[in-house]
Amino acid sequence: MSNVVHLNEPYQARYGEDTGSQYSQLNTYYDSEYRIGWFLMSGEPRPCFTPTLLNDLTSYLGNVKAEMAYSSNKKYDYLVVGSDVEGVFNLGGDLNLFRSLIQERNREGLLSYAIQCIDILHQNMNHFNLDLTTVSLIQGDALGGGFESALSSNLIIAERGVKLGLPEVLFNLFPGMGAYSILSRKIGAAAAEKMILSGKLYTSEELYEMGVIDILADKGEGELALYKYIKAARRSPNTYRSISKVKDICNKIPYEELVDIANVWADAALNLTDKDLRMMERLVSRQTHKVNKS
Repeated sequence: MSNVVHLNEPYQARYGEDTGSQYSQLNTYYDSEYRIGWFLMSGEPRPCFTPTLLNDLTSYLGNVKAEMAYSSNKKYDYLVVGSDVEGVFNLGGDLNLFRSLIQERNREGLLSYAIQCIDILHQNMNHFNLDLTTVSLIQGDALGGGFESALSSNLIIAERGVKLGLPEVLFNLFPGMGAYSILSRKIGAAAAEKMILSGKLYTSEELYEMGVIDILADKGEGELALYKYIKAARRSPNTYRSISKVKDICNKIPYEELVDIANVWADAALNLTDKDLRMMERLVSRQTHKVNKS
C-alpha cells in the first residue's frame, strides 16, 4: 500500500496526478490505484466557504460527474474532501460576506449563497447520483458550515483532538444549510437541537461516542484509517454496498426541506441587530488571527 507509507509527503507525491491547477482555492488529486478523487479546501483570506471556493467546488464536482458519465471506465470509487490548511478543516460560512449582505438588506444574495451551499451538500450526501462513496477527512477544526459540510458525506473520518461545532448562536443565528436535517436523523431531534442551541464546541472523541463521526483516527493517521476502510470494503463489497443503500433509504433528506430551511435562515439573518453583527465581526477577527498565528 505505497500510497500511505510516507504520510509526511505532499499530497501530490502520495496520490499522483494533480488535477487542481485550474482552481484557486481547491487542490485536487487523483489516486488511480484506489480510484479516489481528493479535493482539499483552502479559502482566502480565511479558510471558510468563500464564493470562490464554492465556485471551485461546483466546477470540480461537475467535472467528476461528467467524467463518470462519459467514460467507459469507472474512474472514481471515492471522493474525499479535506483541507490544505493545517489545523483547520473549514471555519464555515463567509461571515464577512454575510455581514455586508445583511447591512445591504440583500435577501436575494443571502439566499443565493445558501442555495449554492445546499446544492453541493445535497449532492454530496446522495453520492452525486453516482456509484461512489463520499468521505469527509477531518484533520482540523470544523465549525459552523464547515461542520455542516463534513456531516453531509457518506463516511466521516476525524482525527483525535479536533474541535467541531455550530457556534452560530453566539451571533444570534442558526446553521441553516443542513445541520439540523442531518443531525436529527443521526442522533435524534432533541440532541440536534441541544447541540445547535448550545453553541458548544465538541471534540472528535465526544462526537464519535455520540455516533456523529464514523471513524475516529489517531492524530496524523486519518488517511491511513481511510485506506483501511477501503481495504475492508473491498473484502466484502456486497455487504458495504447494501448497507450504503439501506442508509440512503432510512436517512433520506429531500432537497425541498433544505431549501425551506435556507429561506428561514435568510429571513433570520435579516433580523440580526448591530450588536449581533459586531459579534460576527469579532469572530471573523478571532478566526483570522488564529489561522495567521498557526
